[in-house]
Amino acid sequence: MQRLERIEDSLLAMLAIIGAVATLSLMAHVAIDITMRNLMNAPIPATFEIVTNYYMVALAFIPLAWVERSGGMVQVEVLEGFMSPGVLRFSDRMVALISTIVYLILAWVTFKVALTNTARGSYLMANSTRVLTWPAYWLPPLGFGLAGLVTLLRLFSPLKDPRV
Repeated sequence: MQRLERIEDSLLAMLAIIGAVATLSLMAHVAIDITMRNLMNAPIPATFEIVTNYYMVALAFIPLAWVERSGGMVQVEVLEGFMSPGVLRFSDRMVALISTIVYLILAWVTFKVALTNTARGSYLMANSTRVLTWPAYWLPPLGFGLAGLVTLLRLFSPLKDPRV
């Protein structure tokens, strides 16, 4: 189990780096576009399309696993105070199981969509600039799959409150 947790920690560290690179790239891309647009009247082609189809998708789906691991998801604890420790452990495991199932279903569905768009070579046109969009379709299954892995590991690992 410790080896799986080390692998999970390594994957989450990699996701943090990817998220940081995506954030910095987004800021640099937009700043350069605005500067070129205002100073030279020559904006970077397809900035809007790249931001919406790559950066925003990466920033939305890549951190899912990290948020799951750190306990940042919305939690409703209305009945928790009335539960015995055994019922609370059972409840936590049921939530982890349901979350795992939902994440893996979402990963599977978005994986099929990514395969379809990759096979078609999905792209869009922005002012006569062709922007390939099929690579961005691989980000949701990656994010959902890793979040599913985190919740699956939560089923078997000792439960720790990440907020403590």
